[in-house]
Parts: sequence; structure tokens; C-alpha cells
Amino acid sequence: MEQHPTPPPNHVEHSGLAVLAHLSGLAIFIIPYVGAVVGPLVVWLLTREKSEFLDENGKEALNFQIFALIASLVLSVVTFVLFITVIGIVLAIPVALAAVIAWLYFIIKAAIVANRGEVYRYPWTIRFIS
Repeated sequence: MEQHPTPPPNHVEHSGLAVLAHLSGLAIFIIPYVGAVVGPLVVWLLTREKSEFLDENGKEALNFQIFALIASLVLSVVTFVLFITVIGIVLAIPVALAAVIAWLYFIIKAAIVANRGEVYRYPWTIRFIS
């Protein structure tokens, strides 16, 4: 099993808030579409000045959710266009399902890493806020 060094005290103290920054993207289930961005935005704005660790995790969570929102809008348009054709019906549902599973996977992975006191860098994400 992989051993991780003990994170600095402020990271341990703030790891719960960092986890919340990542998991707050699940607010999409409360407020469709924009909830995924509003959740991390609120957590980041309220915690960013407490530590650099919270600032970094909050920005990562927010950047990922903004990127995911844009990607889902593009995917929705492509899915609609493909759905009109027969091949679109076969492709649209699996692609959409794979995207949702990947989104959930990255959020959960980021929360686990943040809980260890580390900053998670989402792959393939455009960093709108640096």
C-alpha cells in the first residue's frame, strides 16, 4: 500500500473544506446545470483566504466544473444532432453515460486526494481561474 507523508497541519485542518469544494459540484442535482459551478464558487469565495491549500483546491474544483459545464453544453448539441440520425441513437446514450461517469469519478478522486491534504489537478481541464 502506498504511504503518503503527513501533510502540514493547516492542510489537515482544512482538508474537510477542500473536500467540500470538490463535492459541491454535485449541487448540479439541486440546481440543474449551474449548480455544478455555483457550489464550488461559493465554497472557494468563502474559504480562499484561509489558506493557499483551500485557494488551490477551490480554484481546481471551480475550473473543472466550468470546463465540464461547457463540455456538457457542446456534448448536448452534438448529441442532439447525432440523435436525429440512426447512428446517433446508438452513440449518443453511451457517450453521454461515459461523460457522466467520468465527471463523477474525477470529483470523487479529487475529494479523496484533498482529504489526504493534497491539491488534485484535474486532467484535461482548462484553467480559467489561475
